[in-house]
Amino acid sequence: MYSNAVTRTMDRSELKTVLSWASDEGWNPGVSDADVFHAADAGGFFLTCVDGAPVASVSVVNHDSENSFLGLYICRPEWRGKGLGFATWQFGIKHAGSRSVGLDGVPEQESNYSKSGFVKTGSSLRHEGRLGARKSHKVRSFERKDFSALMTLDGRANGFKRYRFLEAWLTEELGKRETRVLVQDGTIRGFATWRACRDGTKIGPIIAPDLSASVELISDIAVVRSDGPLIIDVPEENGELRRELESAGFTVPFVTARMYRGNVPETRHTLQAIATMELG
Repeated sequence: MYSNAVTRTMDRSELKTVLSWASDEGWNPGVSDADVFHAADAGGFFLTCVDGAPVASVSVVNHDSENSFLGLYICRPEWRGKGLGFATWQFGIKHAGSRSVGLDGVPEQESNYSKSGFVKTGSSLRHEGRLGARKSHKVRSFERKDFSALMTLDGRANGFKRYRFLEAWLTEELGKRETRVLVQDGTIRGFATWRACRDGTKIGPIIAPDLSASVELISDIAVVRSDGPLIIDVPEENGELRRELESAGFTVPFVTARMYRGNVPETRHTLQAIATMELG
């Protein structure tokens, strides 16, 4: 480790820089993700600097007393192979304490993650393409009074609740992020959040009872997000949605390894697509 290297908590403006690194790596984060990510756990983002210049990052966001999610593990290309990335990792992961920690990592790093106690439980597959746009009379914009119901649906689907993250994630930012809610027979049955990216639109999470409901939400979003690809990160075990998207011409540009250190949250079939590979 360099004697002039310092690892510390990053601030919100620095997080925007790190998200630009993620974009350079092909992760294509949402253009307004920085504030949402920071709201999830402001103390969970870490940066290593050499002579004041940022060179490596990691996030370890504590969602509740038992569950964390690791992301944004990036070392700038010119600084790789010098131990700075791993030192940042070690510094950041202490933030989780005794919590279970999940991550979506590139398969090439799977063996390195396993050395830190992470075990692969599956994969997340990125899907990019277009689905037929169709406005649904069952789908409407999120309203603040919906929060409790969506919090319950998300918690059941993921196996734990993530209040701070959802509170920020569900807040609309005009032209950049919106949540659409599926209502059937007067009951909220699912939801999906879209967010504008440098290239196209990401949709996630998609929480829905079945394939038909998932397609209804995606097709409704396709009406208002007509430019560029729709990008949906689907758990490996959700074969129905994967087949539906791929039959519609969606490509799978990359796959990540979903890994956990500690207890693995018990997800349900209603988790049709994850929110983000950075925060789960």
